[in-house]
Amino acid sequence: MHWLIRPDAVTAFQDRGVRRALPNYIEVAEDRRDACFRVARMVEAEFGDESTEELWRLHSELMREYRRLRRSTSRVDTEKAPGRSLMHLKHAIAMRVLERCELCERRCGCNRRAGEVGFCGVGAEARLSSEFIHLGEEACLVPSHTLFFTGCNFYCVYCQNWTISRRVEKGVPVTGRMLAEMVERRRVGEKSRNVNLVGGSPTPSMHAALEMLCHLRVNIPVVWNSNMYMSEKGMCLLEGAVDVYLADFKYGSDECAMELSKVDRYFEVVTRNLLAAKVQGAELLIRHLVLPGHVDCCTKRVLEWVAEELGDSARLNIMPQYRPEFEAYRHRGLSRRVSRSEMQEALEYARELGLWNLEG
Repeated sequence: MHWLIRPDAVTAFQDRGVRRALPNYIEVAEDRRDACFRVARMVEAEFGDESTEELWRLHSELMREYRRLRRSTSRVDTEKAPGRSLMHLKHAIAMRVLERCELCERRCGCNRRAGEVGFCGVGAEARLSSEFIHLGEEACLVPSHTLFFTGCNFYCVYCQNWTISRRVEKGVPVTGRMLAEMVERRRVGEKSRNVNLVGGSPTPSMHAALEMLCHLRVNIPVVWNSNMYMSEKGMCLLEGAVDVYLADFKYGSDECAMELSKVDRYFEVVTRNLLAAKVQGAELLIRHLVLPGHVDCCTKRVLEWVAEELGDSARLNIMPQYRPEFEAYRHRGLSRRVSRSEMQEALEYARELGLWNLEG
């Protein structure tokens, strides 16, 4: 049924651009290579009630072993996986971080395990708004098993999922084991190509995602669908867990980011994390939503950066789907859709920069 609705998904893996940017993803989706988390679960980790600093030191040591193992093999013997692994260590550290939270670059410092919440509004308990097979994503992702976590570390005035990001929808509490069972069922029963972690933002629920990967028994690529505003510690924890960063690269201007999403140092943080993802060996699929009136200040700078730093090694989706939602009507210029001329200007500028690996 999936293929009847999205026939372009059938041939997506033969697309030259997809093969250039996402070769490892394709192999994992087709079960010819093991996902990153399965490799990380082969690295034994012996730890107990050591200090957080000691756990981070052990993490750095074991990440070297993970990188060596990932470079040297495409398949691992999961029957020989240790009882406690690098993935378990990542989850343990994430739980410690929650006590003075700095999973994202806001670094609120609240004790989420004690019931405090920061900007995202998420406590120690991850909550899921919905989970389903998404047929509206990029063709190479479809059918995508999408998990929508409530809460977000941004406040986008035009958010299309504002009931989720602002936690109007309370969602249902989930554990990592519960999430793993959902993913297994969709992968085996409905042949999902990936597990797509989104929201809101998945970042406040990173601890639950890492716990899920400690229990997951099927091989499946992990797609981290986020605004890429993770802290450096957050990015460290995601290495070895994420196969593809589906990055929402919103703004070329920090002023626009503050006005429209209430976020500071946007361009510096997001580009830092995109480069870190590249160093990790993860693959990149970048989305840029063209906003009305923001082609010069945002779209062009985003495209320039992608062309200079990533080129055709990242798949780029220049999106025309903006529509006024949430509080957009309060902001001059955002109460209309993007014009045809604005989209044409954005696409022509991408071509002038030599960007050819484009979705659609």
